[in-house]
Amino acid sequence: MKGRGRTTLGVAILVAWIGMLGLNARREYFQSELTQLAEAALALDPGVNFYSLRMGDRAVGLATSRLDTVPGGFELEDVMSLELPALGQTGTATARTRVTLSESLVMRDFAFTLDSEVGEFEAEGSMEGDTLLRVTVSAGGAPEALTFRLSEPPIFAAILPIRVAMGGELAVGSELRLPVFDPSTLSTRVVEVRVLEQDTLLVPDSADFDPGTGRWKPATFDTVPAWRIAEVYGGVQLESWIDGDGRIVEASSPLGFSMRRTEFELARQDRDDGRTLASSPVDDDLILSTAVQADVPIGDLEEAGQLRFRLGGVDLSGFDLDGGRQELRGDTLVVTREAWETLDPSYDLPYPRMDLRETLRPEPLIQSDDPQIREVAEVATRWRQRWTHDPKRVAEDLSQWVYGYLEKSITFSVPSALQVLEGRQGDCNEHTVLFVAMARALGLPARTAVGLVYVDGAFYYHAWPEVWLDEWVAVDPTFGQTPADAAHIRFVVGGLAQQVEIVRLIGRLEIEVLQ
Repeated sequence: MKGRGRTTLGVAILVAWIGMLGLNARREYFQSELTQLAEAALALDPGVNFYSLRMGDRAVGLATSRLDTVPGGFELEDVMSLELPALGQTGTATARTRVTLSESLVMRDFAFTLDSEVGEFEAEGSMEGDTLLRVTVSAGGAPEALTFRLSEPPIFAAILPIRVAMGGELAVGSELRLPVFDPSTLSTRVVEVRVLEQDTLLVPDSADFDPGTGRWKPATFDTVPAWRIAEVYGGVQLESWIDGDGRIVEASSPLGFSMRRTEFELARQDRDDGRTLASSPVDDDLILSTAVQADVPIGDLEEAGQLRFRLGGVDLSGFDLDGGRQELRGDTLVVTREAWETLDPSYDLPYPRMDLRETLRPEPLIQSDDPQIREVAEVATRWRQRWTHDPKRVAEDLSQWVYGYLEKSITFSVPSALQVLEGRQGDCNEHTVLFVAMARALGLPARTAVGLVYVDGAFYYHAWPEVWLDEWVAVDPTFGQTPADAAHIRFVVGGLAQQVEIVRLIGRLEIEVLQ
């Protein structure tokens, strides 16, 4: 026994020693990498770049990106102003990002704001040590605090191309994986970066005003050595051309959105031209351009108890296609509309068990614990005027109330339930976030579903709530449907971080309606 114990102790000491060596080696490697980054960053050229933003062939805004030196490091400030055409409306939004970095490009703190028709979303945060990120979110109501404990320092999303360039990774064929924090989704993710090719691009270097035409035109051009990189995460691939400092020259996304470096006068002129075209019948519509056309029309949706679809063109793994009203059989999806009359929740509100606590608690932007949300939910469902708290009745009342309360309008925002309650307008995202917050306030488990819905011959990207009635049941306060019709195809369940997954369907998904 003594020998065995001595052997066990020896093994434990050896394992601990190897672990310490590994930790020290990792620390030395990490510090060495930071030192190399700090040395490379000395060559960064501060300055301001201007960009024209386009949706298809139409200019939809402009952006500026300023990189400057500050004591002990750098500061990057980006401002992006968008006016996007959607279903005959123009949704406007302005995003502002500021991030301060150490000499080795490690994030110190950041501030992000998104202004839209429904209000302002703000997120600001700072690093404590190497791996603790504290974030405060403000979007109506009291600020909400979040803490992210990470395995290594995250790279702020806007800094990623600069980090790749300064890390000496600009060689065609290079691949690396980096942890990235995205303030718009309040999430961290691992992004795979691939360097695809190298070329030389022509970029306007100055602009002259032509009195004869009353327009600005490029005066001189600069040749910019550039590398095309791909950022891949969750099946989504974003491509951009970056210069030797990692500053973007051109970029594009699967949504048809693109940006190109230019001079300020030219970017502003492009934006103004885009405003002139806004009332013209053009194809560059964000909603219409991402719709999936149906191969055959679907009849009376209200009468369709079940619909079958064959899905193709994309890898379906990782999506929430199977479960509840949906059954996936190979590439065929069967959606069965719930029979409302026969649903038996078998519980009274508030929901009495802990198994669904994740769909009952408040979240950032879903302020179900706010007294105002609770009060409005009680009024909407006549909570105190009836002796029973029936989940079915509450779900139906909330759906109809939200449907009637909100004006239907296209918005480009990070929706907050309190802001939606005050602003009284929005699209499917605003309808859903308000419904989910009100349902949770009354103890009704609710979550967000994202996918597609059939309308007039095409499938459009859409969000709607699901409520727990001893099974997850789809309702749609945007259309006033309880339950939602069978032409709602759910792909994703969850908040902003999960909803990014839907982007990999755009331009690829094919839907065949099976009779």
